[in-house]
Amino acid sequence: MTNTPNPITAPDLASNKISHGFFTREGGVSTGIYAGLNVGIGSDDDRALVIENRNRVAKHLGAESENLLTAYQIHSPDALVVEKPWEGDRPQLDALVTRTPGIAVGVLTADCGPVLFADNENGVVGAAHAGWKGATGGVLENTIAAMESIGADRSSINAVLGPTISGKNYEVGPEFAERLTIMNPRNETWLSPSNKEDHFMFDLPGYIVERLTTAGVKASWSGHCTYADEESFFSYRRKTHRDEPDYGRQVAAIKIDDHS
Repeated sequence: MTNTPNPITAPDLASNKISHGFFTREGGVSTGIYAGLNVGIGSDDDRALVIENRNRVAKHLGAESENLLTAYQIHSPDALVVEKPWEGDRPQLDALVTRTPGIAVGVLTADCGPVLFADNENGVVGAAHAGWKGATGGVLENTIAAMESIGADRSSINAVLGPTISGKNYEVGPEFAERLTIMNPRNETWLSPSNKEDHFMFDLPGYIVERLTTAGVKASWSGHCTYADEESFFSYRRKTHRDEPDYGRQVAAIKIDDHS
């Protein structure tokens, strides 16, 4: 690994007005089970190392450290418009949007779906944390609505889902499958049989992209699986299968560049 972050970028988000990145474990200072670029304030990693990792992310994006904004994520459907750094505690919600140059909005993940949004024409960006609970609850649609509230046009929005646990590694039980299909019978599309009786494999990336497309935005997935690629990504499910005490988090973030 290099000493500097080397995030994944998406052509659909590329612009001379916008900086973004789906950051991997590469380029960080944490060690042990957190080795690399762990940005999880809520992890048990050395806080000084986490802050240094976050500073490296901000620097890569061309943002001041205090302008890299991430919320206290709670798997909610809620989205917030932000214009300046936090004053006091971080808000508890799962999506942030802005049209303020220099502010980087981001989400932390370790299997859930990090979705970055950009309306290049109208200068509005967003970031959503979409696990199954947030995705089924409406966090994606609420992020788009929040972007529209500050001038975005959904027909101009590009949304890209970054590294997420893939369908071949995401096993769910019968209760989950039943709940999902009760919400919408079409959701059965995203379930396939597993090797375990009455269990299924859930294609979370496919589900997220369909929700975005149905909402009227252009959407795609980067194709990276957090569970399968240990060198590049942290994974909550991998940690659980190994009975490890904790896990790191990677960040995806986006900002409107300040060219003044």
